[in-house]
Amino acid sequence: MDSNSLFYSLDLVAGNGCTLSVEHRAALQTSMVLLKKNYKFHRVLLWGKIFGLNKDYFIAQGRGEDEMLDKKNLYSFNCMDWFLLPSATDSMVEEVSIAAKRRFIGDPSFVYERLETSEGQDGAVESEVVATVSEETRLAVAVHQIDEEASVVPRGAFVKSPRGLVHVNRSFGGLSHSEAKKLDNFLHFRKAKNPNQKSILERGDLSPAIDFLDALSGDIPKGSWSLQYECAGNVCVLRSLLWLGLTFFHLPMTPQHGYIYMGDGTQNLNLPFML
Repeated sequence: MDSNSLFYSLDLVAGNGCTLSVEHRAALQTSMVLLKKNYKFHRVLLWGKIFGLNKDYFIAQGRGEDEMLDKKNLYSFNCMDWFLLPSATDSMVEEVSIAAKRRFIGDPSFVYERLETSEGQDGAVESEVVATVSEETRLAVAVHQIDEEASVVPRGAFVKSPRGLVHVNRSFGGLSHSEAKKLDNFLHFRKAKNPNQKSILERGDLSPAIDFLDALSGDIPKGSWSLQYECAGNVCVLRSLLWLGLTFFHLPMTPQHGYIYMGDGTQNLNLPFML
């Protein structure tokens, strides 16, 4: 959610329990302005909140000239002091998948260990540490995975320039009420993984400048998104059933849109059995 319209946007997704205390809202009002200035970001967004057993992580995301590729994530415990998260790599993702399985603790220095036990020749049970990963690394991977699988924008909200840079589309006026009822008009804000999706190519109004992202309608399994109208039918709300706690909103006929994640940072592996 854009920091410029944060408080207004939070009220639109409050039906899912996505809200912040008065103290945290006041702190964000100041700290996000300082983040934008100190790191020279073009925009700063409140990405969300990941619950920990002892402390919760507040996540902010700063964006540069390229909205898709030039991103940095930061975390805080009090919404005032922010710390830069490392960029997630394939090796980090693999380490986290092996070593970290339980809930977040709320301590960036905490180290998760994967133990393997074996029985020696004398019958004694021996344990060996086969993988370790810090919680800060796990936090970076969780934010990256949620962005890859559940970040959402309405069709036309971003445009790709001839130089290949992705910018906010200043002429975007919002989806119509009929368009907002179709998953085809909501896109993953990441590099396209299925560039030949039929749901997009069959539109007839294909534009390379705005149709460079994957539509939610192509997600597997089918039914992993819940689309509803709330606030007397004035707000379109999307909720991810794969990453419980991810909520997206859009006001049809206006450029207002955004998403926020508030959850425990774990994937809903039971989704195929729930559908």
